[in-house]
Amino acid sequence: MHQSEREIRLAEALVESADTLVEGFEAVHHLSRVAGRCARLLAARSAGFMLIDGGRAVSLAADGEVALELLAAQHDDGPCLDCYGSGRPVPPVAIGAAREAMRWPEFTERALAHDIATTYAVPLRRRERMLGALNVFGPADEGTLRLAQLIADCAALGLENNSTYAQCRTLAGQLQQALSSRVRIEQAKGMLAERWNTPADHAFVALRQYARRHQLPLDQVARAVIDRVADDAALRREADRADGEGLA
Repeated sequence: MHQSEREIRLAEALVESADTLVEGFEAVHHLSRVAGRCARLLAARSAGFMLIDGGRAVSLAADGEVALELLAAQHDDGPCLDCYGSGRPVPPVAIGAAREAMRWPEFTERALAHDIATTYAVPLRRRERMLGALNVFGPADEGTLRLAQLIADCAALGLENNSTYAQCRTLAGQLQQALSSRVRIEQAKGMLAERWNTPADHAFVALRQYARRHQLPLDQVARAVIDRVADDAALRREADRADGEGLA
């Protein structure tokens, strides 16, 4: 691969790794695409991500069935778990030598069955927070390992940004609901105050007391008033009762 072409592919991989501020984001689908770009850029057979929580794999994403099988074979041990546990890259390991040393027995057996000769892994993390590991199936030198780490770092940044984005959208939705609810309550207060020719605070007490007595959300009672389906007589009784009890 020419140097300029590799630089372009690297830029594309980094952009895709961080491009997570989209509707309907799915981490597995996203990381599978990134893994595919990673494998092509690093001239590897395949690649995949393992998301890990508490030392156990919680999600797998890869560019093909072979990589998925090899990731799944690491439920007890393997390069991804070693990488996650140490927080450092697992440099290129010859599968045959690892098998002879009884290192990662299930993983090496599966890898050899698919003619995988070498593998390595780099941490998937954001600052000090470990998210998992990127496992690449193919040879590597120091430069290749650094590129893999760069892609993993961008992927971790993308995941963190999406998490923050989702939290912000949730908070914005909650604030909008609260604002809309407040507007409806104020509107209902105004309607009752005008209808009864009474202060708005008096109307609000009627709404609140009715909601409490019937164990209904205040916003639901306000909506019924606005839609003109509320029991006006019952609301008036609550207002009169509040007057008698000195609550209004």
